[in-house]
Amino acid sequence: MKRENEFAVGLAVIAAFCVVVGGALWLSGAHLGRTEAVYTARFRTVGGLGVGNPVVLRGVRVGRVEAIRLASGNWVEADLKIYSGVSIPPRPAVIAASASLFGEWAASLYSLDELPDDPNVRRDLAEARAAGGTRWPGATLPDIGQLTAQASRIATDIATVANRVQTAFDSTAVSELRRSIRDFGQVADRLVQVSNEQAGVISRVGTNLRTGSDVLAQAATNLQSTLGRVDSATNQGQLAAILNNTAAASHDLQQSSQDLRDLLSAAHRNQESLVRVLVAADSVMSRIANRSGTLGLLVADSSLYRETTLTMIQLRQLLSDIQANPRKYFTFSVF
Repeated sequence: MKRENEFAVGLAVIAAFCVVVGGALWLSGAHLGRTEAVYTARFRTVGGLGVGNPVVLRGVRVGRVEAIRLASGNWVEADLKIYSGVSIPPRPAVIAASASLFGEWAASLYSLDELPDDPNVRRDLAEARAAGGTRWPGATLPDIGQLTAQASRIATDIATVANRVQTAFDSTAVSELRRSIRDFGQVADRLVQVSNEQAGVISRVGTNLRTGSDVLAQAATNLQSTLGRVDSATNQGQLAAILNNTAAASHDLQQSSQDLRDLLSAAHRNQESLVRVLVAADSVMSRIANRSGTLGLLVADSSLYRETTLTMIQLRQLLSDIQANPRKYFTFSVF
């Protein structure tokens, strides 16, 4: 009976030892009977990556981080032990990133031809490749804490900007802005109206010019017919005189055309002056309507009219009294 108890205790100790050894091998990620290859990756920083963290390829664990150490040139080197039978991607690269929300990290294998669309990662990998050597280029993604802190700073900046915008655009500023926009719209409407009127005037002038051109063409045709008749009717120099007169008339016609162009230019300049006059008149009428300025106060206040009327009545009464009783106001003495 005593031997059976000792045998059972021995079996329990051996089983416990096997469980401890197996758990240690499992936790260390060791694969008995398999040949493992070690590769070195170069990083500027490894973040939260530590020894024993998994190395994954397309989401599958293919190795573990064997060692991490500082290297020359402000680099950090990590030894990656890859299981046997794993096909390494061509032109391999390593990206260290957080694998979960609980602070676990992993080193992911990528091909340089299939990198994530992240400019920071591509920049870090290009810098690591430029260092040369047989080390794999490596990059590190920010962890959840860094992203949360960055998001918190961005939210704080947005709140500050919103407070400043709210302070700058109070109700008074908004009212003034609305009034300015409304006044600008009124001025724009008046400018459009004036421009349309001037466009109508210019259109009528253009129509008159086309009519005059048609008349001129008809006159030229008639002149050509007349010159043909004159050429056939006279040969004593009269035709030359008629041609000279025609040249003088053509010169006068050109001068008239130049005067017409000057007239159109003056009309264009007067259009700008008319717009300025209308804008100034609109400003004056706005001040009168808003009861600002001397003229606005005179128009809005009726007390001046009443006082003026009362003064005229009293003046008339005074004149009537002077006419009726002149001795009351004037004294005449001969001596």
